[in-house]
Amino acid sequence: MLIKFGVRGGLRFLSHAETVKVFQRACVRAGIEVQYSEGFNPRLKLSLPLPRSVGVESDDELLCIKVAKGAGDISELCSLIKDGLGRQLPAGIELAGVEAAKGKLSFAAASATYVLTVRQEYAGEELKAKIEKLMASESFIIERHYEPGSSKFKRVDAREFIKSVTMEGGSVGVECKISSAGAIRVEEILKVLGLEAWQLAEPVRRTDVVWHEN
Repeated sequence: MLIKFGVRGGLRFLSHAETVKVFQRACVRAGIEVQYSEGFNPRLKLSLPLPRSVGVESDDELLCIKVAKGAGDISELCSLIKDGLGRQLPAGIELAGVEAAKGKLSFAAASATYVLTVRQEYAGEELKAKIEKLMASESFIIERHYEPGSSKFKRVDAREFIKSVTMEGGSVGVECKISSAGAIRVEEILKVLGLEAWQLAEPVRRTDVVWHEN
């Protein structure tokens, strides 16, 4: 089953592993029979294909769960799962829909858009000029530190991960490429735009994820 949902408010500070645990517990409380893996330490077959950075809101998350086999109408089962989870999930996680996957598919993100709402005093001609310069450039080298505060880093061409940047009023939409080579980080998006987190009026929001079906 594919469960589409969004993350808002204080729950945006949940880590990837914590978000998985929220759904594991919600499935148990809702009585949803999720299959378990085999071995000495069986786990629920439940995954989030695209980790979300801590502090980032999202409109377009995807959860994959493998439910126990059973007879019955698929559309009815999807409705039951949506209703059951909806009653057990905390405020801040909003279910958008539940649908059945076709066959044994795995999902990998191809791109995602990050929306940055910039405070009015910083959303002027200077920011527009920086966006135009970025999009006209062939490369934009940044330093990616292995750990926060670490002196160890590697140089990364952030421009390779940016497909497009649009600006309307104080809202900046950055469409980012995601591949086996990796993806750009939220703090790196701010860096290439010459912005600081305190210059944003709202939390960064991820939306419009495009998926590859394997």
